[in-house]
Amino acid sequence: MTRPLTPDNQTLGRLNWTWQDGLLILAVVSLILAIVRTASNFSGAFNPSQTISTNISALPGYTAQTMIRMGLAYFLSLVFTLIYAYAAYQSRIAALILIPLLDILQSIPVLSFLPGVVLALIALFPGQRIGVEIASILLIFTGMTWNMTFSFYQSLRGIPQELLEAAQIYRLNLWQRFWTLELPAGAIGLVWNSVMSFAGGWFFLIAIESFTLGDHDFRLPGLGSFLKTAADQGDFKAILWGSAVLVGVIVAIDFFVWRPLIAWAEKFKVEMVEAQNTPQSWVLDILLRSPTLQILRTRLVQPFQTALDYGFIRAFPIRPLPVNRQGSLNLPGFLNWLFVSGFALIVLWGTWEAALLLKNLGWADWLQVIQGAMLTAFRVITALILSLLWTVPVGVAIGRNPRLAGFLQPLVQIVASYPATAVFPILLLWLTRIPGGPAIGSVALMMLGTMWYILFNVIAGAQSIPSDLLEAAAVYKLSRLQRWQTLILPGIFPYLITGIITAVGGAWNASIVSEYVTFQGRVINTPGLGSTISQATAKGNFALLLAATTVMSLLVVITNRLVWRPLYKLAQDKYQLLS
Repeated sequence: MTRPLTPDNQTLGRLNWTWQDGLLILAVVSLILAIVRTASNFSGAFNPSQTISTNISALPGYTAQTMIRMGLAYFLSLVFTLIYAYAAYQSRIAALILIPLLDILQSIPVLSFLPGVVLALIALFPGQRIGVEIASILLIFTGMTWNMTFSFYQSLRGIPQELLEAAQIYRLNLWQRFWTLELPAGAIGLVWNSVMSFAGGWFFLIAIESFTLGDHDFRLPGLGSFLKTAADQGDFKAILWGSAVLVGVIVAIDFFVWRPLIAWAEKFKVEMVEAQNTPQSWVLDILLRSPTLQILRTRLVQPFQTALDYGFIRAFPIRPLPVNRQGSLNLPGFLNWLFVSGFALIVLWGTWEAALLLKNLGWADWLQVIQGAMLTAFRVITALILSLLWTVPVGVAIGRNPRLAGFLQPLVQIVASYPATAVFPILLLWLTRIPGGPAIGSVALMMLGTMWYILFNVIAGAQSIPSDLLEAAAVYKLSRLQRWQTLILPGIFPYLITGIITAVGGAWNASIVSEYVTFQGRVINTPGLGSTISQATAKGNFALLLAATTVMSLLVVITNRLVWRPLYKLAQDKYQLLS
């Protein structure tokens, strides 16, 4: 386990510069300059006929712009996750609305958001590029945030009862309990789902940076639009260069961001004995050993954090908090009434507007939607079963073996993050030559877009199993089958259900780009609900788009309510740690 280092008085007395300090300062200054320089490109007029260059010299600028969009979308996702999941955890009234609403939101395809979001922001910023940029960031946000929110909420609901009782005994107020108990409880799952969220952002990047809406063509300079243009032109040299840059970016993010966070989050694992093998990070070691950062932490960060803690303590005075897992925040009656009535008003208004739009559809349109839903549902189930067959054993192996994780994690993240939509059209051209090829390709692309949700959640669940339980299993000489039955499967079960819920929603989302593909002026279409949504978006048929999206959302929500939510509750009630 990584152990934080504390500076001695001699270190605090003078600044002991090392080459690591110089490297850190250079990296921070370079990053700030790069962000400032790239951010200037986001202003100015929007050119709808802009040509995306496939010249290799354009890659650095395109990559920087894409990274800013991804970074802002992830920041919004993290803030949304902490606020939304915590509000649902603390208030029973809020949970009755927010959790079903989360099911609905994560079931609505990203490309169904696209027309309304883009048109609204273009109207808000007429002729300005900033409107389209904000729209792209919000759409990437919708592809990132749902699995993070589900994971954090599941972690909060799974906090051991003994720790909640200890928080009550020590009279922790709302802020203290969040900072010292609830946020650490969700750290491991949040970090691993952040890795998956970034991969999900890459998956839909091409569709977001280059798309058609009716007669309008929207393109933003970026790595996704570069790969899309190169694939459309059949420029394999540009595809290879773009892919190499993308892989390099993924590896760099893994090395400088995710590995340090995974190693740091290991300290929040609940265990009675210290683990023998824990994730390590060279970057985290440098940060912990840097004399300059130690001084900044001691003289600047810690005093600021202390002042912040006291400020929150004054804002949230110490008072007894109930020990139950939910409903610890009792809102005044009028606030509950305001929350419920406001939500009901929005639902009634939206239902009325939707009814006015849907009345324009005929029976043939509804028949197309229903038949498409049946075909896509079969592909989603197939993709889920095939994904479970390999992600569970591989995820457990990676989560329980840090050495194996150090080798496989970057490879898995590269494959998970690479937008398969960049090379899928080329593969699909070959698949069209065999019977059922487009349908097979559709299932394959669904798997590439969704199986990673299950894998990363299983890895997080396997890592969260306390080492002392594994040692006890070894002492009692349990066989491999007995370990899986009595320890591993119960230990990963809550995480597995969370992964399945987000994976199923992701599979429905992926159907949009897997059932309707345009390549070099040719349309490869596989009958299904995703294909219907893509066609409706391309033609600007908003009534058909609303009908198909509504049916898709209902199917996801009903499945979650009847199948996955009961299993989710079983995971919370029966398989939580130390219950």
